[in-house]
Amino acid sequence: MSSISSIALSGMNASQTALNASAHNIANMNTAAFRRQEVVQSAQREGGVSTSLTTASVEGLSLEADVVAQLQAKNSFLANLAVFKTSDKMAGALLDLKT
Repeated sequence: MSSISSIALSGMNASQTALNASAHNIANMNTAAFRRQEVVQSAQREGGVSTSLTTASVEGLSLEADVVAQLQAKNSFLANLAVFKTSDKMAGALLDLKT
């Protein structure tokens, strides 16, 4: 089983991948024959999430989907960051009690 901080870190990494993909899609939306990048997330057996990038099967843009994806990724990153910080504080409090 992974630690809480490593699970939260995997979530932050997944969010960063989603932000990068949506930014890439928006930056290239006027490129001829452009196919969007899509992020596929899958749960890891020991906890956390892994991501992979795929290319859309059809050409075209979806600005609305990419803007929503950016907002979701931002909020997901902030939530995982809060978990990471809380885990760090709890570990510090436990160490303080032992000394």
